[in-house]
Amino acid sequence: MFTYSLMYRYFLIIITLTILSNCSLKKAINHHGVHFLEKKQENLIVNTSNKNDVATVLGSPLTKSKFDNDLWIYIERKESNSGLLKLGKSQLIKNDVLIVEIDNYGILINKIFYNMDDMNDIKLVEATTNTEFKKNSFIYNFLSSMRQKINDPLGTRAKKRREIIKQR
Repeated sequence: MFTYSLMYRYFLIIITLTILSNCSLKKAINHHGVHFLEKKQENLIVNTSNKNDVATVLGSPLTKSKFDNDLWIYIERKESNSGLLKLGKSQLIKNDVLIVEIDNYGILINKIFYNMDDMNDIKLVEATTNTEFKKNSFIYNFLSSMRQKINDPLGTRAKKRREIIKQR
């Protein structure tokens, strides 16, 4: 009896240590995009930096758009898995966007930096639209006439009906 309870305790201790060894007190941070975008964009000077300087400092852009001037878009996004109480929902730590505009000669002519404070909160309206269907509406009349044309494209049924009525 004594050995059984001692073995049971050892088993519980081993299981508990195995489970706890996989836990970490440090939050996992997922990083996407250019690290330290805010500091790196300060090195770019408007009307003096060129396309090669931008590529050297920031790397290749996430998105390039080709209109009259080149627009290069860089992002930095950091998310952290929140604590145990929120059941692993990710929390946005950092969300920065840098838009760089380069002219036809390859010179940086404009840069716009957006951070999390510039983000817009979009509130969705939960109101619903009531739809009413009337028998005499335009759509009902249109669809019923289309149904008649599909069922009897040449109007032969109507002609036969008229002939039967005349014969009586």
